[in-house]
Amino acid sequence: MKKCFSLAVTVWFAAIVVSLAAAPDKDAMMAKEKEAWQAFKDKNGDAFKKLVDKDFRGVYAEGVVNLAQELDDMQKWDMKSFALSDYTAFSDEPDVIVTTYKCTVQGTVGGKDASGTYNCGTVWKMEKDVWLAIFHTNVKAESATK
Repeated sequence: MKKCFSLAVTVWFAAIVVSLAAAPDKDAMMAKEKEAWQAFKDKNGDAFKKLVDKDFRGVYAEGVVNLAQELDDMQKWDMKSFALSDYTAFSDEPDVIVTTYKCTVQGTVGGKDASGTYNCGTVWKMEKDVWLAIFHTNVKAESATK
């Protein structure tokens, strides 16, 4: 009986260690997120496509977009700067991670000011040993006082 219990506890601890080792690293995912924002800011479609799945979807106040539409929208932006904060990442699966954060942006879209702080979320999926964004959303944060 003691041997069965010891074996069960050992297997349980081993499973925890394996699941923690397989979990994506928060700092690495934040670096990927910054890389995607930088590619968008620089209007570098090729660099952006290396970080985003071909079946990507984005959900924004203006509507739902696919990768081609996201690349078109990239050209309408004149982003001067961006900064990520309050970054969190969680996962229940070794090949999927959900990130949430704030992004403070200075810039315009189609000549109109779009500066502000945005509440953001991205879903990343491991595909052939590469993390790719499959879903992204952001919404401009409203001021606490109205």
